[in-house]
Amino acid sequence: MVADIFKAVYEFVKTIPQGKVTTYGVIGKKLGINPRVVGYALHSNPEKRVIPCHRVVFKDGSLAKGFVFGGEEGQRALLETEGVSFSAVSKVDASCIL
Repeated sequence: MVADIFKAVYEFVKTIPQGKVTTYGVIGKKLGINPRVVGYALHSNPEKRVIPCHRVVFKDGSLAKGFVFGGEEGQRALLETEGVSFSAVSKVDASCIL
């Protein structure tokens, strides 16, 4: 059961285009699960080059301190290479959030 939920999260995250992000809450709402479960799934990402978990942020545009592939700095670097812009307070620019 948990494996099916995680798989659904991974499949959804694969649909987020480069240069855009979405939130844990949006994914949770679309899949009918708690946003924390989305976070647990992404923290266990088995294929970081295939499943772009760095494209998932908090609802206010802030980054995950516990981002498994390098913390906030690692997540920001990956997003910036894809053209995601940030506000002066280091949050993803609202125009990049789906």
